[in-house]
Amino acid sequence: MRDSNIRMFTRRDFLKVGATGAFVLASVRLGRSQPVPSHRDGVMDAPALDAGAREVLAAIVPVMLAGALPADRSARSERTAATIDGVDHAVAGLPAHAQRDLRDLFTLLGFAPTRWLLARVRRPWREAPEREVAAFLESWRASGWALKQQAYQAFHELVFAAYYADSESWPDIGYPGPPVLD
Repeated sequence: MRDSNIRMFTRRDFLKVGATGAFVLASVRLGRSQPVPSHRDGVMDAPALDAGAREVLAAIVPVMLAGALPADRSARSERTAATIDGVDHAVAGLPAHAQRDLRDLFTLLGFAPTRWLLARVRRPWREAPEREVAAFLESWRASGWALKQQAYQAFHELVFAAYYADSESWPDIGYPGPPVLD
């Protein structure tokens, strides 16, 4: 017996959503302001993350690392910037298809209409209140949509790996560093 309040998702609905998503993504890609970075002999021609991606990360990093970042505003800002640089370095080492997927994700989150639709963040990332960013991250972490969960996991893994790979964060967790071999 079907509940009369539940609407079935039809094939036509699926196609409409897919076509709309493809159109939005294509529109956002056309509006991207920076060229896609390329590799030449293993050396990056440009950073893997554009300014828009860095802005998204500047809002996400302090929320994800709440309690781990220094309390001092200046030190916190330095650690956030270093973490974003670490994420950039990690993304640069990913396969081209993974870099492209992440760039697409950051582009969607940087575009105001899709930022609001996907993340429910009303203001630009640099002005977004931490509570809105935290709500966005939690909603993606607990989403019933696997793609959102995967995007959250990508953010989580990149941010935490970049932060804790930096020797500046090691004293905070009591890690003395790698052993010195004779």
